[in-house]
Amino acid sequence: MSSALRPDLQIIADWIRPGSRVLDLGCGEGDLLDHLGREKQVKGYGIELDDEKVVVAMGRGLSVLQLDLDEGLRQFASNSVDTVVLSLTLQAVHFPRELLMEMLRVGREGIVTFPNMGHWRARWQLGVQGRMPMTDVLPHSWYDTPNIHLCSIDDFDALCHENQIVVQERQVLNDRRRSTAANRVWPNLLGELALYRCALRGPQENP
Repeated sequence: MSSALRPDLQIIADWIRPGSRVLDLGCGEGDLLDHLGREKQVKGYGIELDDEKVVVAMGRGLSVLQLDLDEGLRQFASNSVDTVVLSLTLQAVHFPRELLMEMLRVGREGIVTFPNMGHWRARWQLGVQGRMPMTDVLPHSWYDTPNIHLCSIDDFDALCHENQIVVQERQVLNDRRRSTAANRVWPNLLGELALYRCALRGPQENP
């Protein structure tokens, strides 16, 4: 019997239509793709850089390519999948805007999740303690972190607005990976993890 998905991955899975085509960027050991294949008959593909994780994912029977996301998605045709997923990886790439736009070229929609640097604990650690923030979603010290482009929820909203990206759904979770009424009222202050489902604005849509 398979283990349950992390709460954030379960939200992603709930957003994905049964029988659709999914590309999971930074798929790790393939937990999400494995779940989607079994529970929703999704035709999934993964991209992962880490050798050991690629081996584990392929051992589960998943289709995984070993590629560096900083090199883009030029191997994939436009609208070749229904959904492209980028879970807790946007902040670790060198060109996040470019990768986001590539996701929305390759997929009809994209799902992006990232740690929120606007969270009150991160603000407190930097503003009052004078230290680089560490939270449940950002557990690394400044000298060994893989994250190079951290942002807040407000930053990501601005990026979407500037690039004609429509936010179709958003969920903001606290440190227990739960959505609360307070998170929904003050997402940039109380949300520790943000999840977005988005797509490029069509020519018929008004800004």
